[in-house]
Amino acid sequence: MARAFNAAGRRAELRPARKGIPALVRSLSASPDAIVFLAVPDDAVSTLGERLAAAGSRIPDGVAFVHLSGALTLNALDALRSRHPIGSFHPLQSFPEPRSPAALRGIVVAVDASRTPLQRLLAGLARALGARPKHVGDRERVIYHAAAVFASNYVDALLGQAVQLLEAAGWSEREATSGLLALTEGALANVRKRGVAAALTGPVRRGDVTTVQRHLAALSGSASPPLVDLYRMLGLIALEIAVEAGLEPAAAERMHRALTGEPAATRRRRRE
Repeated sequence: MARAFNAAGRRAELRPARKGIPALVRSLSASPDAIVFLAVPDDAVSTLGERLAAAGSRIPDGVAFVHLSGALTLNALDALRSRHPIGSFHPLQSFPEPRSPAALRGIVVAVDASRTPLQRLLAGLARALGARPKHVGDRERVIYHAAAVFASNYVDALLGQAVQLLEAAGWSEREATSGLLALTEGALANVRKRGVAAALTGPVRRGDVTTVQRHLAALSGSASPPLVDLYRMLGLIALEIAVEAGLEPAAAERMHRALTGEPAATRRRRRE
């Protein structure tokens, strides 16, 4: 982010959080309009905010403090709220390693702030990076971040399971990863082009009950029970999408029975 801000003409510098508090406080005394981004783990945000709040009047009131967490609300910076604008700025992007400023172009940045001027400023900074700002308030924050985990971390986890299945069938890790990534990238390209429902393919979308039953039998004989349960759970989610995409009700009922062992109507009554 620091490189991206500098590339966009917004001067930014990095300071170590553990050792740099006194030096940061001194520099902020001459920078009354600065924004301090707290790029630390979620569990450290509140503690760091309390340490900064303890500096009191040595930090000008106009200095804003912004965390980069996707899940934390503004309350994480409550220790600073009475004297300073506080906010959040979360790039909806993965950073397993340092990436170029181009990684931020075209993405969404979730922004929020305790004061309107700071929120407008954060939205402007997102645009300066080539990103699209989206206001995500405290009430939506955790759900927003859970959605991000599904779309990023859990895709990685699912690919990991798929690679392990092919390795158990005799493939090398490299062969499995390469082959499956091409499939995944094709699926994502279809979602981008056609949307989630129209992009769905595979046995659930076709109503191919026999194939799903074969999958479950094979997984039950060679995989751990949680993986079988995961297949069933994801199959039921895919079935809802397939129905939205036009799968006939009778075919959907047969598929539901194959995935759960009981009719859909029975499960509905139990939920009620």
